[in-house]
This record gives sequence, structure tokens and C-alpha cells, in this order.
Amino acid sequence: MLQAANYTELLSEINEITPRLHFVFYFHFIGLYELLAALPAQLQPHVDSQEDLTFLWDMFGEKSLHSLVKIHEKLHYYEKQNPVPILHGAAALADDLAEELQSKPLNSEIRELLKLLSKPNLKALLSVHDTVAQKNYDPVLPPMPDDIDEEEDSVKIIRLVKNREPLGATIKRDEHTGAIVVARIMRGGAADRSGLVHVGDELREVNGIAVLHKRPEEIIHILAQSQGAITFKIIPSVKEETPSKEGKMFIRALFDYDPNEDKAIPCKEAGLAFRKGDILQIMSQDDATWWQAKHEGDANPRAGLIPSKHFQESTSVFFAGLLTILLYFLALILCAFTLRPEDAECAGHNSGSYLAGFRRSFRLSRKDKKTNKSMYECKKSDQYDTADIPTYEEVAKYRRQPNDKYRLVVLVGPVGVGLNELKRKLLISDTQHYGVTVPHTTRARRSQESDGVEYIFISKHLFETDVQNNKFIEYGEYKNNYYGTSLDSVRSVLAKNKVCLLDVQPHVMKHLRTYEFKPFVIFIKPPPLDRLRETRKNAKIISSKDDRGTAKPFTEEDFQEMIKSAQVMESQYGHLFDKVIVNDDLATAYSELKATFDRLETETFWVPVSWLHS
Repeated sequence: MLQAANYTELLSEINEITPRLHFVFYFHFIGLYELLAALPAQLQPHVDSQEDLTFLWDMFGEKSLHSLVKIHEKLHYYEKQNPVPILHGAAALADDLAEELQSKPLNSEIRELLKLLSKPNLKALLSVHDTVAQKNYDPVLPPMPDDIDEEEDSVKIIRLVKNREPLGATIKRDEHTGAIVVARIMRGGAADRSGLVHVGDELREVNGIAVLHKRPEEIIHILAQSQGAITFKIIPSVKEETPSKEGKMFIRALFDYDPNEDKAIPCKEAGLAFRKGDILQIMSQDDATWWQAKHEGDANPRAGLIPSKHFQESTSVFFAGLLTILLYFLALILCAFTLRPEDAECAGHNSGSYLAGFRRSFRLSRKDKKTNKSMYECKKSDQYDTADIPTYEEVAKYRRQPNDKYRLVVLVGPVGVGLNELKRKLLISDTQHYGVTVPHTTRARRSQESDGVEYIFISKHLFETDVQNNKFIEYGEYKNNYYGTSLDSVRSVLAKNKVCLLDVQPHVMKHLRTYEFKPFVIFIKPPPLDRLRETRKNAKIISSKDDRGTAKPFTEEDFQEMIKSAQVMESQYGHLFDKVIVNDDLATAYSELKATFDRLETETFWVPVSWLHS
């Protein structure tokens, strides 16, 4: 590096030779690039040490600096030049020249030139040149209307091209002024892409039609009937819009939605239809009532309107409350006409149904369900508060890492659907990979049973203490004995690096949806009634009529109960199902179930965003 004293002397020398360099630069029309190249040589006599000279050569010889200077020179040159065509009729000039040459004595040069001028490619090139030279590339604005009131607010004329897609903006009538204003701009739509229309702009005309006294529905009809270029006369809003970034929030829809059936949506054409389980990307939450969203992975950038979470919950609560009141009054009316004195002590009693797989799943009959309870600590589930009003849940992508525990697999299905058979086939296929929980019970151990194998045998006092401490996922009472599935039994299976297969009542699922278990819920669904009769005609169902659980043939009542139970499960808890498998044929259903397990361990899935953080 240059020493301080040498650096001062060098600056002095540069100041002395700068006028000479400027003279050379301006007189010989050399550029800054040549000046940099010449500077080290000019300074060499005034530099004492070789180290300083090397520093100067390296600094002024840097390639990136030279490239930057070259770009500067080119831009500076073209900034001063304003290239214009030398002539606008090169093709006509070539024709005149060819005609003139025809009258001259034809030598070899003239023949060659005539041959060149007659070639189609040269004629095409000259024609293109003339077209480009004569065209005006400056933007052409539509003419200003002649009948503008001088006292009228400043307006802007906007022309948007509308193809088959909507314009991507909604309008409303201002409650105070009565003006038609832009209510929202749909992300990714034609209006948004243009950057010319903003929320709050007042709409005065559409294609020359005044809209001041028209209803928003009439204006929407005009826009729907228009194609191609549409001209708007707009008074710009004085409000400044804050730019919004594209949404990075993803949600899973927990209900079906069709904007054409929604009377509350401000514009049906702007609505986005979706099905239960669809993944949506939220593009804007500026409006507390209507969010803007699009389907995840959709190449179309245009967003659509969907009801916000709060609005959907409020609407659902309102209609649920209204339905409850109507049913209550209907029940009072029916009771007033049908209830007899001898019915009083039997009112509300349910009977019938059957029990299957009681030891492992505690899926009780309707008669016994009053003693079946879930005792999972509710506050551990983020979805608990809104589980009865399914709207949306925020999700993110998750893929199991090699060192992670396996996800808990929850199997759900009606009694007799074949759930236990599928679970048994999975266990037999790989006992080292799959495992089931060992239930707790307070009944006495039998001679052929081992503690911790068939059941974990504990006292009634200890069982009740564990219930109070929320240690059971679910439990039930049968013939004065408690049976239950504990949280620790699930953890025990997962700790052995196994996939835990858990068969529970559907209402328990929402309490298991936690960061710890990350459950994958599979609903085993029965086929249609005709197929049930055909495929189960030789099958048997386990009865709960005695302690031994005697198997008996299916009855028509069993089939009807199975279909009805499945419909109720899917209606009330379908938004929590990750996979639905129809058990029409046991072998086919098992193959589909096994393929699902294989995918679960290797592929990426959408899960509640809370599962990614402890």
C-alpha cells in the first residue's frame, strides 16, 4: 500500500498531469476506458517504489472496472445519439435504382447488383425496414372526452383487456355518498396485474355508460357481457394503498363450499369453490369477512373469494343455534301429542347394536356408550375449541425424518366393518414394525392370561386415580369392571420404534391431534348395502351379549346399523380423516392400507402447522 506521504505526493502529481490527460482525451476523442489504460504509464515516473507501481497497475487493470467503464461509455454514447431512420422508403428506392440500372450498359457489376436487388429475401428485409421506420412506437392514449365538466374531479381513463377470465375486482355502493366504488382487488387478476385500479376508486363510466345511478348488480351484468377492451372512467381514490406481499399461509378446508349457493358472497363470479380436504393458499386477509385464496399448486395466479374463518364460524353457529331451537320446539310438540304416562321412565333409552373388538378398541354398542368416555386433557389440542365448527386449519408440509418417531396411526370405522381384520393382517405382516397398545382393566386376571400381554391389570382405585389425572385416551365400564387405553401405552409402542395402530372412538381423534403424536387418521368405510349383503353373507360379528364375546352371523339390522354409523362418522368427523378406504374386498383394502403406510414413511404430507413446533 502507498505510504501517507507518498500518497499525498502522488495526488499532487496527478493534479499536475490531469490537464494534459484531459487534453489528450478531448482532442483525440478517446474514452474513459483508454484513459484508465494510459494512467499507470503516465504516473510511472512519479512513483518511487515498485510496490506502489504494482498497486497502481493492479488497481487500474482490474477487469471488472474495465467492464464497468465500457458499459458507461456505451450508455453515454447512445444517450447523446437519437437514432432515426435515414429514409422511410428503402424498398421504393431499391425499385427506382433497379429501373435506372436497366437503362445502363450491363456489365458484370450491374448484373450482380440487379440480381441482389431482385432477391425476395432482400426485398422482404427492405419492406420490414420501411414498416419499422414509419411506425410510431410512442404510447397512444384514448382521446379525452369533450364534455368534461371543468369543475369535475380529476378523472383517469383506463382500458383493460378482458378475455374469458373475470376482471378480478368487486364493487359496492358507498353508504354515505351513494357512489360506486371498488371494494377489493383480487390478487393475480387482470385489474391487479394492470396496477391501474385501486381499492376506493370511484367508478363513473363503463364503455361510455354512466353508472352513477345503477345498482352494483347491473354494472356486474354489463361487465359480464363485455369482451375484449373495456374502458373505465374512474375518479382515483385519495387513499394510499399499502402493498401486500403474496400470501405464504396455507390452510386445509374442513368443509365444502360453493359460491353459487352462498347468498352472502358479494360477487359469485369472484368466489372460489373448494371441497373438504383441499389445500388453499391464502393470498390476502385484508378483508375480515372475505379472504382471497387460490388452490395450492394452481398455475392460475388469480385469487378467489372465500369466507373468512371468523365469518364462517359465526354463520355456522347462527344456523346451528337456529336448528337447535327448531328441533327443540318440534320435540316439545311431538312429546305433547305422543308421550304416554307409562313411557316416562323409558324416554331416551336406546337399545340394540353390537360390540366388536371390545378388548382392544372399546367400541361400545349404543346401549353401552353412556359408560364410554374420553379423558384426554382437552387443552393439549389446538383444534379442540373449534372442532365442532369445522372451517379451516393452518397447515404446512411435513416429512418424517429418519430419527423421528413414527406417526401414530388411528383407525376408525363402524362396528363390523372389518377394521380388526385389517389391523391383524398388518401386525402379522411385520411384528417388528407394527404394534398395538395393551389395554388396562380392573377385572381379575384369568389363569391363561399374563399381566402386560392381554391386559395391564390394575386396581379400581388406581384406575380411577389415573382417570382423574387424564392418563386415559378413552375408557369404559363393562359388567362393573373398567377397561381403558392409556396415553402411556401409546408412548410405549412408539418408544420401541414401531408404528402404533390405535383403534378408538371417532370423538377421541381431536384430542390426539398434537405435536407429540402427529396422528394419521384412516377411516375404514363399508361398501354399499347390496355389497355388504353379498360380501358378509358368510361372515360373523362378535356379540356383547355374554362375557366370552360369541360370534354370530350378520343380520340385516347389523348391515343397516353399519351403514348408518359410517354416515354419521363421516358427517361429523370426516374433516379429520386423512385417508378413506372402502372395505369392499378384504385383500384389496389391505393392499391399499399397506401402500398408504409405505407412503406415510417416505412422502411429504400437509399437517397442522402447530405440529412442526413443540
